[in-house]
Amino acid sequence: MLPGLHLAHSQTSLRALTLGAIGVVYGDIGTSVLYAVKEVFGSGHVPFTHDNVLGVLSIFFWTLTVIISLKYVTLVLRADNNGEGGLVAMLALASTSVKDRPKLRRVLLLVGIFGTCLFYGDGVITPAISVLSAVEGLEVVSHTFKKAVIPLTIVILFGLFFVQKRGTADIGKFFGPITLIWFATIAVLGVTHIVDHPEVLWAMSPHYAVGFIVAYPVVTFIILGAVVLCVTGGEALYADMGHFGKKPIRLAWFCIVMPCLTMNYFGQGALLLSDPTAVKNPFFNMAPDWALLPLVGLATLATVIASQALITGAFSVTKQVIQLGYLPRFQIWHTNVKETGQIFMPFVNWGLFVAIVLAVMLFKSSSNLAAAYGIAVTLDMLITTVLTFFVIRYAWHYPLPLCVAATSLFFVVDLAFFSSNLLKLFEGGWFPLMIAAGVFTIMMTWKDGRRLMNKKLQADAIDLNSFLESVFISPPARVPGTAVFLTAATGTVPNAMLHNLKHNKVLHDVNLFVTVVNHEIPWIGMEKRLEIEPLGHDCWQVVVNYGFKNDPDLPRALSLTTRFGFVLEPMTTSYFLSRDTIAPTLGGGMAPWREKLFAQMHLNASGAADFLNLPSNSVVELGSKIEI
Repeated sequence: MLPGLHLAHSQTSLRALTLGAIGVVYGDIGTSVLYAVKEVFGSGHVPFTHDNVLGVLSIFFWTLTVIISLKYVTLVLRADNNGEGGLVAMLALASTSVKDRPKLRRVLLLVGIFGTCLFYGDGVITPAISVLSAVEGLEVVSHTFKKAVIPLTIVILFGLFFVQKRGTADIGKFFGPITLIWFATIAVLGVTHIVDHPEVLWAMSPHYAVGFIVAYPVVTFIILGAVVLCVTGGEALYADMGHFGKKPIRLAWFCIVMPCLTMNYFGQGALLLSDPTAVKNPFFNMAPDWALLPLVGLATLATVIASQALITGAFSVTKQVIQLGYLPRFQIWHTNVKETGQIFMPFVNWGLFVAIVLAVMLFKSSSNLAAAYGIAVTLDMLITTVLTFFVIRYAWHYPLPLCVAATSLFFVVDLAFFSSNLLKLFEGGWFPLMIAAGVFTIMMTWKDGRRLMNKKLQADAIDLNSFLESVFISPPARVPGTAVFLTAATGTVPNAMLHNLKHNKVLHDVNLFVTVVNHEIPWIGMEKRLEIEPLGHDCWQVVVNYGFKNDPDLPRALSLTTRFGFVLEPMTTSYFLSRDTIAPTLGGGMAPWREKLFAQMHLNASGAADFLNLPSNSVVELGSKIEI
């Protein structure tokens, strides 16, 4: 390709990725203008004066600067795990970097997994507060719409979750342009009021924030729980790095998102200086009467797009957690044959919907939901800061003083926001924490149950090499074709093989003993997919390696055996799986209720055949019972 054409192609690709990042990455933070200022000034804690308005605006501006611009965009985006981001990727990076310190690694895994659970709590509150705050704009149009707000919000949310099974391939291309229009609109709304009070621009000076903090330290601490609403969706910056790359995310933030958000927040401040009664809903009161209904429609579209990004993120995170071994297999539908990352999980989808509707019905308004929001996201941010320290200290091997200096400011800021949000614990903050605690219990029960189950299997296991030697002393009849036996651990005889010999009394011409291993890195290329060891008599031990973002496809992986001198014919290959039934027993192991929970999860887990993409007409499942 000619240099000029290559440059033009790169610029076009960069523009497209930047536009996509605006739609997907910044949807949540872009809709925070709907409720953040309203919650701070509407709380009644801030004495309403000219200097106080500028002081609060300065706190907003520097919160965005410190948490988003400096922490996430500048520092955390550097902590990529083979190009991937998000708390799961960082957890894998941090835990791998301290693998020679088993106790520390265990603690980091627990902290990181709990942080992932907090994502689900945040994932319930954010769509609820975003869509509800947009629809509440109808109340500004006319008070007669007040009774319709909650039913209409639930209808919109149902429509959003209902279309998930169709994927986002068709509608996703509109996300970027619509969100760009949204940012342009909020910027214009802000500028129209800034021209009336241009002095609000002085709020970009940090001395206004410092002056307010010094004058009202207690009030500042209290309102931080509402100020944090301006960074909703900050984690998405890091989580979506693998989809868009660092440069488009940074470009979108500094060139579009940050300036538009700043103009709108300052515009809302200017409006309040002109008309303090607008505090009931300063965002929608910025618009002229003729623009209210179109603005409500655009705001609703923007919040739906923001929620869509979060739902897609929930599917992706769940899939990663499953492959790390902390959740049972769920049914996964691929909604796009070209994009493997576009998936749909029915259980996760409708579970989120039910929880979000429960939140809307329970809290009834965006102001009440704002009380529930904050604890989960600030604790998540605090955990991200802690994990970042271990990454730059033990993975990047930077000097300890530099690591402390790089993360201590963010740790103090995150801790201040988290501490402030603890004041809202009994007003609604318990709700996302309850969700996170429930998910954490499920994850740890599954992880511990799998450990106990594998321990039991290992205790009863028969050495594979010794078994094959004894079998081939007087070998059974060999039948044409290939048998693939799945086994949890290498070097042991699969239960499915024992049952097959017992009942069918035959062996196939070629026998593969396959163990699937999921690693704590996002991607493993096809060149490292297989490890094969010959066992003699046309028997082979095969290890199949996957990263936690790879899509498991066992037939495709086994097609690589041609490199090792033999070919698997799909029509003559059978896959033998053991379908285990868990029987909880008294004594040892876990608490009885956790053993029963694990047994139920194991029973309802999606079959390994579907998860590994095995052809349904080639799978043989043989049952066994395991007591834990």
